[in-house]
Order: sequence, then structure tokens, then C-alpha cells
Amino acid sequence: MESAAPTTPPAADAAAARTSAAERVRLAERLAGKAPYLLLALAVLALDQWTKWLVELHLPLSAVEPVFPGLNLTHVRNTGVAFGLFAEPGGTSWPLALLGLAALAAVAVYFVLAPRRHRLLLTALGLILGGAVGNLLDRLASGAVTDFIDLYVGDFHWYFFNAADSAITVGIALMAFESLRPHRHGEGEEAGGGHDGEAAERDDAGRT
Repeated sequence: MESAAPTTPPAADAAAARTSAAERVRLAERLAGKAPYLLLALAVLALDQWTKWLVELHLPLSAVEPVFPGLNLTHVRNTGVAFGLFAEPGGTSWPLALLGLAALAAVAVYFVLAPRRHRLLLTALGLILGGAVGNLLDRLASGAVTDFIDLYVGDFHWYFFNAADSAITVGIALMAFESLRPHRHGEGEEAGGGHDGEAAERDDAGRT
């Protein structure tokens, strides 16, 4: 005689549904008020993709177009990370693409969890998100990223880079500044994303 398959009690299903709904509400609350920083990320992404498209359309591969002393426009294909580091000659490095995807996911989670009060941090994360998505899209679509900015002093040339690399670099610099600057009393507790920080944000929202 076959035994009946175990079934989930209705009460457990209802509890799971309530937990899922509560998690969605908490996520919506955390994203509320962060629209300007998401728009910043989208603006960085749009600028990055537009400038790369212009370079690919008008500048042949490996060409160099002087702009003014110290700056050239060029067209190179980078299979490595930012500034051409760890490039793979003749092809793409899928481990680097997967690493970039994991880093993007980590930054996205950090963005969601960051308190709304930390405007400088959210600005930095918005810049990094936009730049990271721009480079990752290129890597997944064609296996390489278009770099076109060539800064130099005399015979010394910095690594080629693009608008996404610039946004990521500025974002990291802002994050470093944010972590090193002195914070007012109570900001450290809020940064942990605990109940005290969430309550403080709700109080701020109520006063605005």
C-alpha cells in the first residue's frame, strides 16, 4: 500500500506568503527615495553606451585622433578589466566577465541596503552601478569593451579607458572619502541597516 505524499499545511503556506509580502514591502521601502541615484546610474550607462557607439562608428580600430596636448581619442578593444588590466590577447576572458557580474550584484545589494541619509555613498554607488553595467553589457555582447580615452604626458601614456571606467573611478574615490570622513553620532548605527536606522529614516520621511 502506497503512502500519501506529504502536503504542506495551509497555515504554513499562509505564513510563507506573509513573509514574502513583508520582504517585498521592506525592499520597496529601502528603494523609496533612491530614484535620483538610479537615474544617475542610468545617465552614466546612457553616456557610456552613446560615446562608445560614436567611437565605433567614426573612429577606425587603433586610430588616434589628437584633441589637445595631453589627450587623444583612440579606438581599442579591451578584453581585460578597467584600464586594460589583465587583458587576454585575441579573445575574451569569461572568468573576468563572471567576476564582473558578481561584483555588480554585490554593488546592487549594497545600494539597496544603504540608508537614504547617506547621499554621498548612494551617489558613489550610482556612478559605480552605471559604469559597471555599461562595461558588462559590452563584455557579454562582444567579449570586449571599447576604450577610447588616451591621456598622456610627454611620452608617458596612461591606460586607455572610457566613460564607464571614469564613473567607476570617481565612485570608488567618493566611497573612500565617505568611509574616511568623520560621521556624526548615530550615523554609524544607521549604516548597519538595523531597526534604529530604519526608524530614523521613517522619522525623517514623516517630517518631510
